[in-house]
Amino acid sequence: MEQKEQSVRIQTSLLSGVERKALVWLAERQPQWMTSDLLTYIGHLGAVVIALGFVLSACSVHFLWLSCLGFVINWYGDSLDGTLARVRCTQRPVYGFYLDHTVDAINEALMFMGVGLSPFMRFDLSCVLLVVYLMLTVNVALNAHLKGEFKLTYAKLGPTEFRLICIIAIVVLVLAKPLQTFTFGITMLSTVFELHVLDVVGLVILLILIIIYLVTIIQDARYYAKADPKHTDDGTKN
Repeated sequence: MEQKEQSVRIQTSLLSGVERKALVWLAERQPQWMTSDLLTYIGHLGAVVIALGFVLSACSVHFLWLSCLGFVINWYGDSLDGTLARVRCTQRPVYGFYLDHTVDAINEALMFMGVGLSPFMRFDLSCVLLVVYLMLTVNVALNAHLKGEFKLTYAKLGPTEFRLICIIAIVVLVLAKPLQTFTFGITMLSTVFELHVLDVVGLVILLILIIIYLVTIIQDARYYAKADPKHTDDGTKN
């Protein structure tokens, strides 16, 4: 197989500087038996724990603490696998790109569906969030292939910031008991939709993701239009 060059990682999130130093520090202290593949699977385990915590919250809201732990496990595995490969100079750009993105898609499906199966968010809303998030992920993969840029940050927010936001939302939900039973209804097309507190959070996140996606694809379309201009009838480029 032809060797593929690694895409340039673009990460300008709020915590990127501190996180980068922490990940290198952790990678340098990993035991020899720890591998990037194993860390990827640890990240997947974290996603399973997140989903399990949300599903079990139907029995007790305190199972959401399990989801908080899952976010930490997911961050550890998902963020450290690539750093470990770079620190040890064991990068495998083709295999690593495929495995990382495949497992990420599975993790995202597990996490969003887990939230939707909890008593605190509508399943249909969590599925819409998943679809929009995957659309952004597809755009990132396309740009990594076409531009050679792997953009991890939008509006100064990256995966780590989103994990932190989710943990804060869970902690507030568990500690503020009135929020656990908070509901209100909205009417759309003669249908009343009952919303819980995480539905409101989810709708705000959905709006942000849609705006980010639309702005991104417009900017990318303009970039590619200039990079690949139209041909005139005589075969020259405009």
